[in-house]
Amino acid sequence: MTSNGRRIRKRRLKAEINVVPYIDVMLVLLIIFMVTAPLLNLGVDIELPRSNAKTISQDKDPVIVSVDKDGNYFLAVQGGEQEALSAEALEAKVAAFVRQNPDVPVYVAGDRDANYEVVLRAMVLLQNADVPRVGLMSAPSEAVQQ
Repeated sequence: MTSNGRRIRKRRLKAEINVVPYIDVMLVLLIIFMVTAPLLNLGVDIELPRSNAKTISQDKDPVIVSVDKDGNYFLAVQGGEQEALSAEALEAKVAAFVRQNPDVPVYVAGDRDANYEVVLRAMVLLQNADVPRVGLMSAPSEAVQQ
């Protein structure tokens, strides 16, 4: 007892965490990711230069290495989805695929606004990956010059 006649009570400390606010934040983040995931762009728009070259017929779907105007590399293997890759990863993946399928056609699709040096670097990477032949892709010209 104290001098005024009151008792001093010791409060017990609680050793538990209130997780309700964390659950609320987690649910809000989950909803945000669920809404934005379908809106992500899975492909890359590349504007190919125009030419009057004739189309090539082939038996197998080609491997297409794309270079966008910012100099990023993308790989689409035999009609699959394009995936963004670094230069080293691109070289390794193409080398492994060409070892398994030596006669598969390989093309480079460079954006018309891409730096020529970056497209040339993609061709050097393919050469280092032991690709025997590399073709350049272009879009068909609308008006054929006569």
